[in-house]
Amino acid sequence: MAGLALNELNALIAVAAHRSFRAAAAELGVSPSSLSHAVASIERQLGVRLFNRTTRSVSLTEAGEGFLDRVRPALRDIADAVEAVNRFRDTPAGLLRLNASEAAAERVLPIVLSFMAAYPDMRVDMISEGRMVDIVAGGFDAGLRHAEAVPQDMVSLSLGIEEARIVVGTPGYFAARGVPRAPADLFGHACLHARMPSGAVRYWEFERNGEEIQINPPGRLMLGSPDLTLLAAKAGAGVAYVSQRSAADDLAAGRLTQVVNDWTPPFPGVCLYYPRQRLPSAGLRAFIDHFQAARKG
Repeated sequence: MAGLALNELNALIAVAAHRSFRAAAAELGVSPSSLSHAVASIERQLGVRLFNRTTRSVSLTEAGEGFLDRVRPALRDIADAVEAVNRFRDTPAGLLRLNASEAAAERVLPIVLSFMAAYPDMRVDMISEGRMVDIVAGGFDAGLRHAEAVPQDMVSLSLGIEEARIVVGTPGYFAARGVPRAPADLFGHACLHARMPSGAVRYWEFERNGEEIQINPPGRLMLGSPDLTLLAAKAGAGVAYVSQRSAADDLAAGRLTQVVNDWTPPFPGVCLYYPRQRLPSAGLRAFIDHFQAARKG
């Protein structure tokens, strides 16, 4: 069997990380069909199936898990060696891989764009998804999430923009049903619920003067995202628990009204985080500096 090339091993890592030939192909800059053929060729060379494929998903076989567990450390060593050479360049070059929630990606996109303008030799692959992932196992340089979701063992840098989750409804709804003044009052209202990306129901969290309350008020409508509950609230279907940022335009225009205001204080927003144990690459180091400068600005 001929030895596998570095690009072939990186292709396997990408497919395993994304669990999708289409997403992995987009990262690698190739077509999904050519990537699929390349992986099949590797499997023929090895004489073992590495991935289980269905029309909806791609997952590692037991043999594939064992093989990539052995390969990943070697690829990291190679990447570190390349990075050591890269440090002698005047400016960083290469690929920066970021994993972010949809909200964090939207918030940080202007910083990413200005970073790419400042460092023309850098490429950025920012994957946005709702579920939390292990950024080390997934091959990411860093993550972007709200502070509450950042793992404890990571270095975390706040963007410095506070967020808030608030309760809203239409003026017409409150005229008909009354205005809730405290979290307990919400049990007498039509509450619109959202599922988180994991499938779990998002609880409504409140705080005032050090007192923290978490409730799951009754409601007949369950939706797949907070954005949908916002739309339902605007239609007069009830009250929704949403981000202040997403409701800002409707609040300013008077289409929605915020209630129980003194129970929804701001909290730390988006953070950039990366592994504490690993020395940041030149590209990540440059992005960290750029991120901090943007925060100060």
